[in-house]
Amino acid sequence: MIPLPITHESHARVARRLTAVLFASQSMSSAAFIASITVGAIIGAELSGRPELAGLPTTLIMVGAALAAYPAGRFMQRFGRRPGLTLGFVAGLVGMVVNVVAVVAGSFPLFLGGLLLLGMARGVTDQSRYAAADAVPLSQRARAISTVVFAGTVGAVGGPALVGPLGRMAEALGLPALAGPMLGGAVLFAVGGALLALALRPDPRSIAQQLADHEAARAGVEPAAGPGRSVAEVLRAPAPRLALLAMVISQATMVLVMSVTSLHMHTHDHGLGTISLVIGAHTLGMFGLSVVTGTIADRLGRRATIAIGALLTIAGALIAPLSLLTPWLALALFLVGLGWNLSYIAGSSLLADALSPAERGRVQGASELLVNLGSASGSLSSGLILARLGYGPLCLIAAVLALLPLIAALPGMRAARAARMAQGD
Repeated sequence: MIPLPITHESHARVARRLTAVLFASQSMSSAAFIASITVGAIIGAELSGRPELAGLPTTLIMVGAALAAYPAGRFMQRFGRRPGLTLGFVAGLVGMVVNVVAVVAGSFPLFLGGLLLLGMARGVTDQSRYAAADAVPLSQRARAISTVVFAGTVGAVGGPALVGPLGRMAEALGLPALAGPMLGGAVLFAVGGALLALALRPDPRSIAQQLADHEAARAGVEPAAGPGRSVAEVLRAPAPRLALLAMVISQATMVLVMSVTSLHMHTHDHGLGTISLVIGAHTLGMFGLSVVTGTIADRLGRRATIAIGALLTIAGALIAPLSLLTPWLALALFLVGLGWNLSYIAGSSLLADALSPAERGRVQGASELLVNLGSASGSLSSGLILARLGYGPLCLIAAVLALLPLIAALPGMRAARAARMAQGD
């Protein structure tokens, strides 16, 4: 147990260490996922013999993530963040090993099974950010979440960079080159899972309960007891509804625009170099400024940050179809990525703020289920909308969707401003 009061230096030291462990493990899982996704479409097309199935690997990962998110949240609610996250890494390890065997054996059905396991691992490991939030008081929560989200930068850079060396290593071992990223991913999941099992102590769930008890004592009220509210009861409150809306819509709109921009550029004679530059700018917006985003959300407030994120998404979506110039598209996709980052981190923080420790696991698991379904819907509908309507209308649809969290955030922002003015008087 961490000695109280929670402002004691020992708590700050433990919180920093736990956040560092979560950042390191999430960096490993992110690099493993992205290295796998980089070659997943190629493997899918080769093993199936049907190029039209090249997009199935990414879709299966999304489906697996959606299936695992809610059960994982309930498991962590009951048994703690450490065993839950560790099991997620074990699922990732098994999925990678299955995919290595599938590539060596040339089995497409086995490959699909491995991808489903990887998706389930993703549905668990993405909840690492909530474990970081558990370990800190409310005033530092967004920064803790943003630190773990920033681990995606490591994956975005390290994942693709590992593909070539891992392929050569696999060939040196007498395996197909495409098995290399899966083999390396298995090692990363094994190391990350071991790190969590050994070093994520004390469990962030226990710290969250101590922080809640201490805050209740300071306020002179009894600590909340019992299992807390159901998911439906929680979502009747404005703050959790806004948090969920911000995360789901930002995820869906980001995927909607991002997933077809490379195809849009390709059909207008852009080379792979310029396409990579635009997607790189998008990735920078998604992850590169995460630590700054956390500070903004902690200082300006969750609702204001969600509103800023929605405005940036709208701006990026409206700018994207106006020109085929590479700098213009890079700016647009950067803004879409940054808008997602602000909405995602602020939404995650607002949801954590609104929940008692007894509610967090299952409600956050349910929210992850909906976020993953939003991602899948954006991915699956993007190609259809592009083919039927074109890139411009697709971006307009994304901008209209992004209006929803902006409109929902405004009443809370006005109420907070009125409260600050009343305190000033």
